[in-house]
Amino acid sequence: MARFGGLVARGLLDVTSDPAALDSTGFWAVVADFEGQLVCARFGDVRREAVPAPVPGAWHGPATGDWTSSLDHGAYTAGVRRIREHIAAGEVYQANLCRVLSAPVAPDADVDALTALLARGNPAPYAGTIRLPGHGVEIASASPELFLRRNGRVVESGPIKGTGRTEADLLEKDHAENVMIVDLVRNDLGRVCETGSVTVPELCVVEKHPGLVHLVSTVRGELREDAGWPELLAATFPPGSVTGAPKSSALRIIEALETAPRGPYCGGIGWVDADRGTGELAVGIRTFWIDRAEGVLRFGTGAGITWGSDPEHEWRETELKASRLLAVASGEYPGA
Repeated sequence: MARFGGLVARGLLDVTSDPAALDSTGFWAVVADFEGQLVCARFGDVRREAVPAPVPGAWHGPATGDWTSSLDHGAYTAGVRRIREHIAAGEVYQANLCRVLSAPVAPDADVDALTALLARGNPAPYAGTIRLPGHGVEIASASPELFLRRNGRVVESGPIKGTGRTEADLLEKDHAENVMIVDLVRNDLGRVCETGSVTVPELCVVEKHPGLVHLVSTVRGELREDAGWPELLAATFPPGSVTGAPKSSALRIIEALETAPRGPYCGGIGWVDADRGTGELAVGIRTFWIDRAEGVLRFGTGAGITWGSDPEHEWRETELKASRLLAVASGEYPGA
């Protein structure tokens, strides 16, 4: 099954890794992990249905003290300093440094039960759940960030850069970082959009989300007639807001510094209605996924690093982004 806001999809018909299927027929749930693996699942029964209320005892999450991090405080702050060295050397302007948190999870854990908690404790505009255990996909996301929205030939992206507890916490560094990533997204979309059609209708708008605020921009373009989902994904993936600029340099730095694969975290999660020519993929942030092979629940958190970054501040940003979500997953947040 798959759930996106007020839509729920059941009746699995077929699963493919071919992005061309998204331009064929039917309703598809889509997850593209950060390392490039794509799973597209077509469903036959799609209907409007509210996320159900949490059922007491349906979700047995890990205790808050059970989580371990792929990068501890020392390793993460050292990584921030290393990225600043790369920036000083002129190799990159910005790079996103992430860490993956893991905790044991019960064998019968159901991500849809976690979804019910997230919908109450951390509602998000691009929340999504995909449960395909036979294909290694069990994801519950509370993403606030739009990766790609398509309506016919019109495509949009909504990169987030800049995070604080309140608007007063946002720094000049946050605005500069957002503008850098907007330029990157403009260039990505420009590879598959009509010449001159890529615009930025909104730049550095403050959006309020549970427990924090973000700076969000909107980039829009008109897809070329010879370009579809395969070309759009090839031009824009992985999302620029969770890689860095230039993207190729940032990816090399990420590979050298991060010690765990990101998986669906920082990838793309969402739906495509091929019959209507519409779709909406979120950036896979604020996202939980179950790794059955290891018997753990995973969650990713990170921050964009620029020359103006302070290692301790960036570590605290990763903590801020994770704290509320981990409390919800542990059943310890009152709103859940």
